[in-house]
Amino acid sequence: MSKTTLRKRISLVAVSALTAGVLSAVVAPAANANIYNSSNADATQSKLNVALVGSTGNLTGAPVISADATGVTSYKSHALLYKDASSTTAQTATVLAGGTLVLYTLSDATTATSVGFTATGGSFGTTVYDNNSDAIATGEWSADKKSLAVLSGTAVAVTWAAGTTAGTYTINSYLSTASAPSIEGVATVTNGTLFGGITVTVVAAAATAGPVVANSTCSVATAATNSPASLDTSAAFMNGYSAYINLALKDAYEAVNSTEGNIVVTATNGAVVNIGTGSVAAGTASTVVAYGKGTSGDDNSIRVSQGTTGAPVTTTVTITFNGSTICTKTITIRGVPATIAISSVSSVAPSGNSATANWLADGTNRDAHMYIQLKDSAGNTVLPGSSNDGTNGDTEFAIDSASITNLITSVDVASGDQATSVSSSLLPWNYTAATYTCGSSQYGSQKVTVKHTSASTGKVITGTFDARCAGAAYTYTASFDKASYVQGEVATLTVKFLDSKGNAANSVTSPSSSGTTVLSVPMMTRVSSLPASTTLTKADGTLALTYTVSLDTAGVTAGAYNGIIDFPALTAVAATKQTVAYKVTTGGDTTTNADVLKSIVALIASINKQIQALQKLILKR
Repeated sequence: MSKTTLRKRISLVAVSALTAGVLSAVVAPAANANIYNSSNADATQSKLNVALVGSTGNLTGAPVISADATGVTSYKSHALLYKDASSTTAQTATVLAGGTLVLYTLSDATTATSVGFTATGGSFGTTVYDNNSDAIATGEWSADKKSLAVLSGTAVAVTWAAGTTAGTYTINSYLSTASAPSIEGVATVTNGTLFGGITVTVVAAAATAGPVVANSTCSVATAATNSPASLDTSAAFMNGYSAYINLALKDAYEAVNSTEGNIVVTATNGAVVNIGTGSVAAGTASTVVAYGKGTSGDDNSIRVSQGTTGAPVTTTVTITFNGSTICTKTITIRGVPATIAISSVSSVAPSGNSATANWLADGTNRDAHMYIQLKDSAGNTVLPGSSNDGTNGDTEFAIDSASITNLITSVDVASGDQATSVSSSLLPWNYTAATYTCGSSQYGSQKVTVKHTSASTGKVITGTFDARCAGAAYTYTASFDKASYVQGEVATLTVKFLDSKGNAANSVTSPSSSGTTVLSVPMMTRVSSLPASTTLTKADGTLALTYTVSLDTAGVTAGAYNGIIDFPALTAVAATKQTVAYKVTTGGDTTTNADVLKSIVALIASINKQIQALQKLILKR
């Protein structure tokens, strides 16, 4: 079978089970300079460069170093398998045993008069070139050829032979102001300034061809790309959208994978996949096979889509190359809205839909009465007014016609108050903020149904909430949650606000709209903030304040107390200051002298009754 035939995509309904192991992650490769390059970079001042190799790898040829007119662009290392992209002090390279690196650099004549090289193994060549002229630069070597000093104010090139012993070696380069090279100069070459360093791994044989997971990138994105990111996208995939897994397969030397093979992609839970490059069409099956390299421009993008239109899916996609698992990714694509959740509902003033941002107080500055959240059939948050559901979000929410009464006339969502994100870092925007309108001079409660109509499908879903219309705070009552407290306990003071008709007040008008609230509660320390002009009650008209029984240095004096609760804005009109009675104890023996005396009197009385009864019994006899 020809490669052309093999390259055709094969959509399979089922394939034999794959036994390759599942890997939890694929790491991004380090920066890599393509070792197959016919044109090296020009010599750079104070940078240690390694010449690359020709398009065939230069595995059987010889190193190329000369002072011809083409300069460094013609240089070639021999048997170089890998070189990272750096040219400073933390370089890495891999070379076959018996191979040779060609090193080149440019010294600065104004600050340095010589360049020094050292190596922990191998040997520097006996010929050093100044590639800006045809002259051979003056150099001095140590006896073992592991140190070299070169007098030069221009570009310097030298060979380093790796030797035949596999292992790891270090090459360093220094700039120095030393005079002409000499044996003494070589001995002190490390006194210069270190500007380049290479850790060279010498291997007996090249690694097996094909992709290596640790060096490859396999990342989830919102679109196909030839340059995958090192991390998966944080974006959520909405109904009707596809996810993409982009590949950049690298070999053992972090070079682009050059080996062709069978790429098999499988997806679970009914998701469909396709593989290609550039614009990848949506798949039609849960398994697809291609023959390629999994690299830029060659079957390097996998498109993952819903198997059933509108249905949410969470799928695990496994990608193998010639039977070995390259990576697995778990992807969720959300479905169409299936349910409505309504929460944080406030009570509203009659004759309108006045609201304040203090009610939701979520940092978005949306003045609304409640949250509405859409979810798909799997419970995932989905968005209104987006291309997955429609385009005109402010008209998608409305009150159900059966809920329209004189009490409640509408439910509204401003275009800027819609949910716009499903990110946990933007949690308030997972929710749509909505208002409802109370009829003119209407008071009371009613269950209201809200409907959401999908602009793209026409599907209608509904949710309900309890609406309540009430006036502003007019009077109030106050009470503690217990009649008696022990030092260190937490006490809750609940203030219940009523409107002028005796109903629980609404939660859109602050009961502390003017005047400073006075809360005098002896032997207790208030934990809650003092009610202010922005403080709103709960939907039932109550305000809860938290106290602790005093733990200050003065301690607690056991006894009975009365707290005074005063909201001046209300008591100045119709309300009455509230007095709240309570007791506090230290938690020890609370028996008083009066209690003891009372017990003694009761005991004497009981004894007298017994004596009198005994006397009557004796007289009868």
